[in-house]
Amino acid sequence: MAVKALSFGLIGAVNSVVDFSVFALAYYYFGTSIIAAQIAAWLVAVTGSYVMNSMITFAAESGQRLDLKSYLTFAVAQVAGFLANTATVLVGSLFIPVWAAKLLAIGASFVVNFTLSHFVVFRRS
Repeated sequence: MAVKALSFGLIGAVNSVVDFSVFALAYYYFGTSIIAAQIAAWLVAVTGSYVMNSMITFAAESGQRLDLKSYLTFAVAQVAGFLANTATVLVGSLFIPVWAAKLLAIGASFVVNFTLSHFVVFRRS
């Protein structure tokens, strides 16, 4: 499980850059609300995360196959991470700059996302 957590974390690091970049683009460049920026960033990042984790971290469990049902299961499970991430950004932005709150939020959602991916989405049958 430690190797999977490391792999999940490395993929998460890549997706965190994607998440932060899409969030910053939407919030700072396009002037969207924090919530709209969060949704856009999450949709892009969760799709990349599903593909990479299916092919690498949970390859044995997924058979390295991508399908709509498993993607939707993964996305639904990641909603909990999205909610943890969004709550952290909203609360954190009251005390620190939004960009710093977003960085904290990425870390907070890692634990939720890995736990659900490992024990719910990609569990061995």
